[in-house]
Amino acid sequence: MERRKAPGTEEGWYVLHDLRHVDWDGWREAPAADRERAVEEGVDYLRRHEALEDAEEGASAVFSVVGHDADLLVLHLRPTLEHLDRAQRRLESTAFAAFTERAGSYVSVTEVSGYMHEDLTDGLDDIDDEGTRRYMRQRIYPEIPDAGHVCFYPMDKRRDPEYNWYDLPFDERAEYMSAHGEVGREYAGRVTQIISGSVGLDDHEWGVTLFADDPTDIKELLYEMRFDPSSSRFAEFGEFYVGRRFPPDDLGTLLAGEAVPTDDPLDGGAADAGETATADTDEATTDDTGETTTDDDGSSGGRPATEPAHEAVDAGTFLERADDHGVDLDVEAAGYGLLFESEAPAETVAEEVDGLRANFDHYDTHVGTAVVDDGAVASLWANKRAADTASGFLADLPGVDGGIGADLEGHGADDAGADGGADPEAHGVGDADATDEPRRDEPPHESIETAEFQRLAHRFGVDPGDHPAAGYALLFRSETAAEHLVEEVDDLRGRFESHEGHVLTTVRADSGDTAVVSLWADESSADTASRYLTELSGADAGVGAAFGAGDADDGADDADDIRGELADLGIYAGQPHGEGVYALVLYSEAPVEELHEELAALRGEFERYDSHVKSAVYDDEAGEGRPAVVSIWGTQDAADRAAEFLADLPGVVGRADEAAGGFGTMGMFYTVKPDYRGEFVDTFAEVGEALGEMDGHLDTRLMVNREDENDMFIASRWRRREDAMAFFRSDSFRDTVEWGREVLDDRPRHVFLA
Repeated sequence: MERRKAPGTEEGWYVLHDLRHVDWDGWREAPAADRERAVEEGVDYLRRHEALEDAEEGASAVFSVVGHDADLLVLHLRPTLEHLDRAQRRLESTAFAAFTERAGSYVSVTEVSGYMHEDLTDGLDDIDDEGTRRYMRQRIYPEIPDAGHVCFYPMDKRRDPEYNWYDLPFDERAEYMSAHGEVGREYAGRVTQIISGSVGLDDHEWGVTLFADDPTDIKELLYEMRFDPSSSRFAEFGEFYVGRRFPPDDLGTLLAGEAVPTDDPLDGGAADAGETATADTDEATTDDTGETTTDDDGSSGGRPATEPAHEAVDAGTFLERADDHGVDLDVEAAGYGLLFESEAPAETVAEEVDGLRANFDHYDTHVGTAVVDDGAVASLWANKRAADTASGFLADLPGVDGGIGADLEGHGADDAGADGGADPEAHGVGDADATDEPRRDEPPHESIETAEFQRLAHRFGVDPGDHPAAGYALLFRSETAAEHLVEEVDDLRGRFESHEGHVLTTVRADSGDTAVVSLWADESSADTASRYLTELSGADAGVGAAFGAGDADDGADDADDIRGELADLGIYAGQPHGEGVYALVLYSEAPVEELHEELAALRGEFERYDSHVKSAVYDDEAGEGRPAVVSIWGTQDAADRAAEFLADLPGVVGRADEAAGGFGTMGMFYTVKPDYRGEFVDTFAEVGEALGEMDGHLDTRLMVNREDENDMFIASRWRRREDAMAFFRSDSFRDTVEWGREVLDDRPRHVFLA
């Protein structure tokens, strides 16, 4: 009996389609405070995952599902199943999840196979052609397109006596797939796909996720493919789910029964004929061969544009008009401003604006909206897209007949003239030299305060605690859509990585804004990179700042009352940078066996709560220091309540040798691959010896989970914050991080404890 050989495959990111029903009866009956908290936690969850705060790579999006099968689809792509498991559990820990029930789910992993290239057997390295390898990588590490609609369905290849796909010779199957792919290529520029394999992961063999601005493009594609023999003879399909993408901030609007996304009018429909989106599109097949021709004109894909209700003007004109009305604008916090004049009484306008403001305040992009004595309304937003959405609401205010709007990025209070008007030179209207190419000794980016930069970077999912080797950072916004900028930045990153000072360069997107973030070990290296980054497609002048966890306001954490209260109990608390969890750490003088027994009883109570992630006793690997208890929770409120119980554990004290004072750092979530545990411990000993010779180092210990020897954290104390940061920026630390990529099951996070 001849046994067919399975084509080779290469896998990329794991995929979770999480489908939810909303408990509408429960939602309507719930108190307003409960609904408000649910929306707040739901928006926070969705926003954090779209910003990839839980992983270094991947993608997430949320869709409103049309029909009775579900109300919501939350889509995650992540490097590991553990990431998906964590994302799923974190959603369940939110107040929003209490108003939902799972309608279904699908687990899969992106893949390409030998049907695309017969040389693919053990991996992409089998493929000699770099262009083909790049195309395959795009298939298994995809971006979620910024298209308005989604269609997801699972499918199988038929195994009937008459039509058994798996009994066909490889060449015949490859021919079917090639012909199938020809159909898909006709829809390039209109439909984008993500193909994921699910054999052994879920009930079907593949998951197919299609994206388009016009849902009839998806219908036409699938209808045409039904007549292709690959489908008509050999394909079987599961349930279909169709939905509309919306930004996380629109969750409250959806739950209020209104249309989402709010920036897209109901009568807008799809893009006009001949003006379809230009997202990179492949054919909708389980696999195929050959390159896809895409409509790559450099324009940004996405939802149909919403016409704003205001007239765009330059920043100088906007500021002068605002000053005429006596508007006090905090423009330094805003990216875009709106001004609407009204003939109605100011009291009438103010009453209407109060209602609007309550809605606007649900969005992080809202800076402020105010009514002045003459009835004029000024509204400031973080970006133009958000302002365009608000514009339609403001235009409907009583007595309003149009308004103006302007890009205020870089037009802070210092840019205004003494009389409140605009300084022509400050706004780029003056000496011709203002637009000349920057001199070699002057980098093109603007230096700003560290706290302001970290606020911007955090919005795009980049935090200093995730990149302790970074000493200086750059951020360049771009008018080019993220998906069209990735390849350009990939090429630039290749040049940067030859420089030892390079830490990270990445493309990020948030609420329609695109930014390139580049982190460097020092300002001199960043200044050199700045001249390249400013030449990226659509890039602005950019901003830069010192960028280290120790560079922000040292007093911010000290101002946190709960941190001080916990410290009084001998408990150290913090949120690991890049993590949506809250960690509690305490030390005890009690025997480790007694401590373990006491915590085991307490953990039984903790595990009744969905917000509990884990609690465990860690012992010093060297057998010298005190044992520690680590308790991790999904929310700070839950952690605060748990702290009261943890403080009653036997022998609780502060850190060992606490009288020495200093700045403490604690690396959380070091999970070591079992085969490398011995090597990890030996390397820690070598690093410990090197640390002992560094200025300001007090003590460093390796703590090991008594129930899982591969789960560890490193407790390290330094005399000053600056001493600790000097280590994190050193070549030794960078070399250790590179080595750690091979031996760790997950990247470490750092929580800094002052």
